[in-house]
Amino acid sequence: MDRVAMTFTQLSIFAMLAEQKSFTGAAQRLQITQSAISHAIKGLEQEWAVTLFYRNHNEVELTEVGIRLLVHAKEILNTSNLLKQEISDIHGFHSGTLRIGSFGASSSNVLIPLILEKFSLQFPNIEVFIKEGTDKDISQWIHDRTIDVGFVVLPEERFDTFPVIEDIFIALIPKSNPLAQHSAVRLNELVEYPFLMTSAGSQNHVTEMFRKANLSPKIKSYFSQILTIINMVNNNAGVSIVADMALNKDLMTLFPNVQKMPLSPNVKRSIGLAVKNKKQISPIAQAFIDIAQTV
Repeated sequence: MDRVAMTFTQLSIFAMLAEQKSFTGAAQRLQITQSAISHAIKGLEQEWAVTLFYRNHNEVELTEVGIRLLVHAKEILNTSNLLKQEISDIHGFHSGTLRIGSFGASSSNVLIPLILEKFSLQFPNIEVFIKEGTDKDISQWIHDRTIDVGFVVLPEERFDTFPVIEDIFIALIPKSNPLAQHSAVRLNELVEYPFLMTSAGSQNHVTEMFRKANLSPKIKSYFSQILTIINMVNNNAGVSIVADMALNKDLMTLFPNVQKMPLSPNVKRSIGLAVKNKKQISPIAQAFIDIAQTV
């Protein structure tokens, strides 16, 4: 093959189809027809002499070659986006797109609304997309450049990071439980009761907390939603540990049988923002980080 001809449109379609895993989903997100999606992918496959996707009616799955080439396609698209944003910034238009990765209630329900309130005032023409997932998801999305910037728990040595805020972990106890009468609760006391484990952003940290103390909680269930955990505690189904920032007074008033208690000893965590390479950060992402550090 003497040449590799491709367009940014084809690469964008390639990346979106890989993300959505269906022609219908990709077409809806890009607001084009499914035939346009198919034509673009066939064009790339013919030009590169490879098969990018396994096709099963409307659903698709990346081939091994597709997985390898997708990494480079995202790098090219990211560089293109950086170029567009730099040019826009030079002309003072401040337009473009910002993709943010968020884990758990702490970042999604608390930090992002506070940051975006200030960010949107300064940059009203910026489109912001929030992609929610676990800690592991965020790391993968940053690595793959699926997102421009993501919330992480520090330290995070794989990426360039920027500290934002410190938080603590707290225990959730049914008020009918004898532990609710204490001023604080110890981990060795919690392991005596059914434990409701978060499967969202704090799971690794709660697990590590018990591991360091050489304790094994009696995990009854895993839950991805903080509201479900609080409701289960409210119904005397068990105890839990969550990030304090994920809760607020208004939320807790909805669950009168839940006692929020500090841990003894206190356990802190530091939340920050991470990018793959700070030397390649876009002006828009940098502005978001700067604002985040002032909230």
